Amino acid sequence: MLGFDFWAQLVIVLVALFYGARKGGMALGLIGGIGLIILVFGFHLKPGKPPVDVILTILSVICASAALQAAGGLDCLLQIAEKMLRKHPRAVCFLAPYLCWFLALLCGTGHVVYTMLPIIYDVAIKNGIRPERPMAASTIASQMSVICSPAAVAAVSMIALCDGYLVGGKAFGFIQLFSITIPGALVGLFAISVFSMFRGKDLDKDEEFQKLIADPEQRKYVYGETTTLIGKTFRPEQWASLWIFLATVAAVAVFGMFPELRPIIGKKALSMTLIIQMFMLACGAFIVIFCKTRASSIGKTPVFSAGCVAITAVFGVAWMADTMFAAHLADLKAVMTEIVRQYPWAYALVLILTSKLVNSQAAAVATIVPVALSIGVPPGLVVSCAAACYGYYILPTYPSDLAALQFDRSGTTHIGRFVINHSFILPGLIGVLTATATGYVLGLIYGFI
Repeated sequence: MLGFDFWAQLVIVLVALFYGARKGGMALGLIGGIGLIILVFGFHLKPGKPPVDVILTILSVICASAALQAAGGLDCLLQIAEKMLRKHPRAVCFLAPYLCWFLALLCGTGHVVYTMLPIIYDVAIKNGIRPERPMAASTIASQMSVICSPAAVAAVSMIALCDGYLVGGKAFGFIQLFSITIPGALVGLFAISVFSMFRGKDLDKDEEFQKLIADPEQRKYVYGETTTLIGKTFRPEQWASLWIFLATVAAVAVFGMFPELRPIIGKKALSMTLIIQMFMLACGAFIVIFCKTRASSIGKTPVFSAGCVAITAVFGVAWMADTMFAAHLADLKAVMTEIVRQYPWAYALVLILTSKLVNSQAAAVATIVPVALSIGVPPGLVVSCAAACYGYYILPTYPSDLAALQFDRSGTTHIGRFVINHSFILPGLIGVLTATATGYVLGLIYGFI
């Protein structure tokens, strides 16, 4: 049985998570330190182990992605995506989410959506399409890609935490994870796109929108000037940085899919955690060396800044959670194993809610996955429900959601009167639940579960 100490300590952890998430930024990880002090000095718990391997893997990926952004390679990729959108504007509700998902998959971060949002808005509004439809879908899509990318923090965290476990009779690696998450995401995106095609009123039938543009000044503001990267010429070095980054991602994926290609160290194939770290650091170095990129500019990029916040969150939150849950491992195993056996969806629900609390897929994975594995949740189930690590669309507080609200000058992308009734919650629920359900079914088909 779980006694009073467990519930008291759980309250402390939840208060730290909730308060840290509300303060935003690096506060989540920093307040984890306060929780640790209370647990160790107040309840005399043995300090857990900070997830060092995960943190170092995240840092290496961030360095490579930030180098790409500093070199200008990210803009080259966005220009290609914009050309596709403007060539097929009537299909923007389908094209925009899939493009944003694919861009984020290649770059390893959902933050690429910021540059795409004004372009998506411009394509939609100039073609009489309600901007809320593709914009909300695209912000959700960009975050759904995080668990599908070999260059993303959440995915490499999952790889690092599950390294050494057997899934489907084989050592866990990228091929097992992505054979679940990528098809699941593609099905989830299709469900989002179909829903988005019909959500809200058409602009010509929306009384509030028509009232807004009746004012000539407001009409000029709503339709504005065209935002575009088309016609912009990029230097060869910028294109080279993109190819270096994509080649590195491809190389990491190949080593993940074919363990026999890895060097044998001490009778075992080299860990994917170490391969990711080596290759991503080398990627950043090659971009600096060959693409005329100032090393000092890498640390000033938005990608590096956001990544450091993620590292701090994972450090503080995961260490605090490990300290608390490790102290009650035997009792938790007895209670939770039976619950998950009878209700497999319970694990996915915990992962979704934790993601909302910590506002980070990587932090949710680092917090819940080790606990789940330690109490006996089958690794195959953990992998099959990986898409559930994205749940911070429940409240419209994430930067990509706030950016969509700001870029939609028509006001159709909105936060409702009761806050919870906002533009992102339905696409988020539809996409993530569909992707998780698809992943679970695939897990059964593959023999993971």
